Amino acid sequence: MTNYQHIHFIGIGGIGMSALARYFNNLDITVTGYDKTPSVLTTALEKEGIAIHFEDRGTKILQLLPSKNNTLIIYTPAVPQSLEEYQILLQEDFTILKRAAVLGLISKGAFHETVSFRTLAVAGTHGKTTTSCLLAHVIKAATGSVKAFLGGISTNYQTNMLMDADAEWLVVEADEFDRSFLHLTPYGSIITSTDADHLDIYGDGASLAKTFQEYVELVPKDGIVVQQANVLLKPLAKTQISYDVNNPTADVNFNNLRYENGIFIGDLHYQNEVFKGVSLGLPGLHNAQNAAAVFALCYSIGIDPNAIVAAFKTFQGVKRRFETLIQKDNFVMIDDYAHHPTAIEQLISSVRLMYQEKSVSIVFQPHLYSRTRDFIEGFASTLASADQIYLLPVYPAREPWMEEGTSEVLFSKIHHDNKYLLQKEDFMEKMKNWLPNGVLLTVGAGDIDRLVPTLFNIFSKKLP
Repeated sequence: MTNYQHIHFIGIGGIGMSALARYFNNLDITVTGYDKTPSVLTTALEKEGIAIHFEDRGTKILQLLPSKNNTLIIYTPAVPQSLEEYQILLQEDFTILKRAAVLGLISKGAFHETVSFRTLAVAGTHGKTTTSCLLAHVIKAATGSVKAFLGGISTNYQTNMLMDADAEWLVVEADEFDRSFLHLTPYGSIITSTDADHLDIYGDGASLAKTFQEYVELVPKDGIVVQQANVLLKPLAKTQISYDVNNPTADVNFNNLRYENGIFIGDLHYQNEVFKGVSLGLPGLHNAQNAAAVFALCYSIGIDPNAIVAAFKTFQGVKRRFETLIQKDNFVMIDDYAHHPTAIEQLISSVRLMYQEKSVSIVFQPHLYSRTRDFIEGFASTLASADQIYLLPVYPAREPWMEEGTSEVLFSKIHHDNKYLLQKEDFMEKMKNWLPNGVLLTVGAGDIDRLVPTLFNIFSKKLP
């Protein structure tokens, strides 16, 4: 795999694809790519020297990639295979690999003459991105170097790819979508959750759980598996550690959690040691869970526990993961990627803990008709725990319209007196006359993030 001189990405603007593009660009391989629309990520890649086009070039793509012998094509299933550019490359017999397969090859060291790193992966139906970013940050802060492919933009490093040459550890996000994580060969892994999700791929929760079991068995017997106390997978690894919050039966227990003077702190218990007053850079019960998991894995690979605890305090989080955009006495605006009922429940619970005297309003854009249909009761009850609900149309992504998975059906199941179902443009018009108060959450994995800058500007002009 070290012979490729040109790598072309179909769907280069995705968070996972862009990290791979940066990796190969870092290796001084010529990198080009296609994406449907420009974005902040594609603009950043272009500034780093990567040529990107935003139209389907069809047969003209062959002018950009003259030799199939030294060119690798990497594509993501998020791009329809009907794309003419993709079909031409397929017909011309170029080597074409999925993003997940390439990440798996990298974890095996396939693109390096020598391999000096081992892989640590973070799996789970939610919590992967923040946990993997925290894991990478702790390793880098404690040891000085890390390699990492992250599923979000780290606020500490303003990138989704870290590539220190002498790093001993490679941190990756192990994605269960399309069974992608089965390509990996992790030495150690965190499993945050196995809640049912991606039922359009798996059919039911039992099939998803079976695939997670296949994944955890990829960790070797001399490796390490750290899993949330409610996860009941059976690893082959001899080192198995459970973690939780306020659960004394877990091997790692983070308890006595409180929010004091703008800082989220608690006490970490592991084996016979207690680390009191551990400060987290990010608030939220889910971030306490993440910290407990990262502590367990980093401690197990030999990192000084005091260095781990010190690194927690400097962690600044991930873009669109509990990202506080406005913090005033009378108004707080938080943007979050949550798109599963459990993740939304954790988000609202954390906000309630932090801002006990404030009302909570949520604007939510469901992601996928199938997910909305499969978890419609969970979405309805979770959203109803907010004080005010603004529901936007479903972001369909790769899916055709499904009547039973629309926002209209979800809206009808939300038992609440203060709820609104609005098109994006109508919601934005309403916000122009809305008096900022309490906490406003903008939530979803679609394109709701594109509304956020405008909302920020609207509210900033109204606030002192």
